[in-house]
Amino acid sequence: MPPAASGYRAAMAEPQVVLESDVEPRSWADPVRGTVTFQTLTGDAQPTPGLSSGVAVLESGGWLGRHRHAPPETYYVLEGHGVLTVEQQEHRLGPGSVAYIPSDSEHSVRNDGPGRLRVFYVFAAARFDEVEYVFTDEECICLLYTTPSP
Repeated sequence: MPPAASGYRAAMAEPQVVLESDVEPRSWADPVRGTVTFQTLTGDAQPTPGLSSGVAVLESGGWLGRHRHAPPETYYVLEGHGVLTVEQQEHRLGPGSVAYIPSDSEHSVRNDGPGRLRVFYVFAAARFDEVEYVFTDEECICLLYTTPSP
């Protein structure tokens, strides 16, 4: 009889294969979160131990607002061009670019190219709903709407 699995092997789930076209896209379009469409491919309907992933699409001129979250994240650019800002440092993105975003680092993305920007993302979280986005400008927007006029 083989020894019992431990550690990483014990935490493995069943293999998953997901077709992007089978996943309903979700979108944000507001002055804080930005204008972005995304599809969570793994770690949504069924948890995956330690990782969740998906594809984000920013149309030309689209952006994802300044935010942070506890899990680190990796981007891999599938198509398009843009700028990733991490802790106020700008980094050019293009097809084949890979970016690692450390835990709790403020970051944002904007598409400054003529076509759409498609990014494959991976979080170190078993489920996408475990990723709590904290948007930098959210408090400012809330204050704008709750401060009484003079």
